[in-house]
Amino acid sequence: MAAQLDRFSLEYARTLDQSDPLACFRNEFYINEGTIYLDGNSLGLLSKRSERTVHSLLESWKTFGIDGWTEGEHPWFYLPEQLGEQMAPLIGASPEEVIVTGSATANLHQLVSTFYKPSGKRTKIVTDDITFPTDVYALQSQLRLKGYDPETHLVKVKSRDGYTLEAEDLISAMTEDVAMVILSGVQYRSGQILPMDRLTAEAHKRGILIGFDLCHSVGSIPHSLSEWKTDFAFWCTYKHLNGGPGAVGALYVNKQHFGATPGLAGWFSSDKSKQFDMAHELTPADHAGAYQMGTPNILSMAPLLGSLAMFNEAGIEAVRRKSLKLTGYMMDVISHELAGFGFTIRNPEDETRGGHLFIEHAEAARICKALKEEKMIPDFRAPSGIRLAPVALYNTFEGIWLTIQKLKAIMKEETYKKFENKRGVVA
Repeated sequence: MAAQLDRFSLEYARTLDQSDPLACFRNEFYINEGTIYLDGNSLGLLSKRSERTVHSLLESWKTFGIDGWTEGEHPWFYLPEQLGEQMAPLIGASPEEVIVTGSATANLHQLVSTFYKPSGKRTKIVTDDITFPTDVYALQSQLRLKGYDPETHLVKVKSRDGYTLEAEDLISAMTEDVAMVILSGVQYRSGQILPMDRLTAEAHKRGILIGFDLCHSVGSIPHSLSEWKTDFAFWCTYKHLNGGPGAVGALYVNKQHFGATPGLAGWFSSDKSKQFDMAHELTPADHAGAYQMGTPNILSMAPLLGSLAMFNEAGIEAVRRKSLKLTGYMMDVISHELAGFGFTIRNPEDETRGGHLFIEHAEAARICKALKEEKMIPDFRAPSGIRLAPVALYNTFEGIWLTIQKLKAIMKEETYKKFENKRGVVA
């Protein structure tokens, strides 16, 4: 039926929504009336389930006090492992390989501190020149701690176009003086998905450890980290996973590395059966829990109990199928409606794109402000990028159609010109 309609009509968008198998999940989220939220790749929306699980853990604190560590529906002492088990299917890992802890940056520090063992010629770390800055800062810091100059020992593979990376360029950088490779599974700007399986295999052929930043891929695309034998990975949970602002991060360590002494040890690195012996000699856990450090942030973990339950009901494969349809439809409507207005699509147009689009315009900052004034929430990235993330669990095809129509009106009427073309404090 939908095929008989004008593909660029509102009616067509509505037929796509009517046949959406994940449509029921939209009602699970708090969405401000009249607002179309397209910034879920920066901060996902609050779900009603997450709100309930926050209240549940507050209630356990109120009811049990200190005994909440071992009593109640979700004993706090075991919550990092419980959430790791729920998260494992999203990255294709065994439950014991995943732990919810720290933050993305803290977990990167932990993993590099643990697994970066410069020896002989192998002293360099490879990343790329378009990765998210926090990864570069952490790697520079870790190199300095080991006595190496980041200018010579942090190899940043250059993007040919400033937006995407070529696998061949990354593989060529895996030379005999490289000890470790750290790359993003999905590029934070362009949304490009790297071939993580191939890159892992090529690194291992050369005796190099490889880890991935999954901040923009977890919850938006499937992974098979255990099957690929990826050495380690780390990510945040407040983007596609809807864990809330500053939510606790997570990490993965392939079971082949279990037993490696944590580079940054703390008392939650302990084997839980021995933790309260209070010995000054650490007995690390025999799973990914060994790479925790301090006491878990229980109230910050609470929203994930609700959010991950939804992901496991929906299934990451179904989330990915809808995500591809949403982003594909959005690109089609942009190309049809916005031709001649100076927009350029910079994300991959094939299935190597992740869960968000990246379009450029010279007036991007003020265009984003104009969209926000119309209750359509994009994400600006300096100097001229607009990220748009139609999220599978709560965005609609109708919302995409309406957004692009409003964007077209903003451009035709030049209402964006009343704003300054510069970013805010938080872009």
